[in-house]
Amino acid sequence: MTLEATLAALHILAILTLVVFLSSQAALCRSEWMNAAVVRRLARLDIIYLVAAALLLLTGLARLYWGTKGVSWYVSQPLFHVKMTLFVLVALISIKPSLAFRRWVRGLSQGQALPDAQEVAGTRRWIMVQAHLVPVIAVVAVFWARGM
Repeated sequence: MTLEATLAALHILAILTLVVFLSSQAALCRSEWMNAAVVRRLARLDIIYLVAAALLLLTGLARLYWGTKGVSWYVSQPLFHVKMTLFVLVALISIKPSLAFRRWVRGLSQGQALPDAQEVAGTRRWIMVQAHLVPVIAVVAVFWARGM
């Protein structure tokens, strides 16, 4: 029982960490606030977001394999597959902003200008799509936990 509670707590901690750093990216990625320090901060936030996503995946796998319900129960649940599909979709969507942040930092290191407003807005749009999909994953989890 202690293992199950510990795995659940670590999974929730990873979820909250992911949400905090995704929200931070969404808040900072605005053309009117863009400067060199913000570009570097966005890149650092993105690394933490990536680590949080990896920890989320690892804690989820730990619950899958070492939790009390077991692998066969999880994979037999349709909402588990919906959750995993949405997680993979968010991960794929996160690639574009990650690449943009790295490109912006590299550009600044080479003496180039800050990204233009259109590029920042496009990157922010991808971040916002992620930010709107993550709560959908939580809603699916709630319905799944209630046996639906």
